[in-house]
Amino acid sequence: MIFPIIAYGDPVLRKETEELTKDHPKLDEVLANMFETMYEARGIGLAAPQVNLPIRLFIVDATPFEDDEDLSEEEQKFVSTFKKVFINARILEESGNEWAFNEGCLSIPDVREDVFRQPNIVIEYEDENFKKQKESFSGIVARIIQHEYDHIEGILFTDKLSPLKKRLIKSKLTNISKGKVDTDYRMKFPNAKKKR
Repeated sequence: MIFPIIAYGDPVLRKETEELTKDHPKLDEVLANMFETMYEARGIGLAAPQVNLPIRLFIVDATPFEDDEDLSEEEQKFVSTFKKVFINARILEESGNEWAFNEGCLSIPDVREDVFRQPNIVIEYEDENFKKQKESFSGIVARIIQHEYDHIEGILFTDKLSPLKKRLIKSKLTNISKGKVDTDYRMKFPNAKKKR
């Protein structure tokens, strides 16, 4: 089942998310639906709040970057198989010199901006079988994880922009919350008269 993506302005995107427990109802089904929703919208990551679930869960599939010429051959090989579920994640460390990358978000269609993030992370999480993991990631994979992790912390990539950039995109964000944007995937808009 494909979920509608929750649009900018909906309070669920700012909610404090709850820890996930092993007895969460139909978790396998939720995960399958999240992957189906992400692929339908041609995304590379999706967090539970974006499908109206205020829980500490996000998914990542970096495989679309496998042909990215800006990545080294080694990085291309790594992303070509990188598909993961992150449950109850906590970023323990971020390090390195910040670098800019043009980010977008399924909840904020038609808005893309350069966001500065540190290139290396150490993250602790549970996988889909609730097995504890602690891993280090760098480069584009770390960035995708940081973006999705922000969602479970109630943070959007637009929060990381300068005050000037925020002012420049304010009307776009207002229009998105009102449903005045065209997407080729299902969305739910918080301030729209009709839902799509």
